[in-house]
Amino acid sequence: MTTREPTDDRGITWRKSSHSNAGNDCVQIARIRAGVAIRDSKNPHRAHLALSTAAFAEFVAGIKQDASRSPQHS
Repeated sequence: MTTREPTDDRGITWRKSSHSNAGNDCVQIARIRAGVAIRDSKNPHRAHLALSTAAFAEFVAGIKQDASRSPQHS
């Protein structure tokens, strides 16, 4: 589940997971023309990382794969 943030000055609507902690220690994502943008929620006015949709899907799959190998999930 995600929560939507207000649109920024570039017209991008950012969102973050509802599982994020109250301290804002998370990343936010947004759909952009080139694919998906990722930014640090603690520094929203700094640069963001832009990935193609395919690269973002690969990134997320890699995170899920690493998480499933974590000792916490054994």
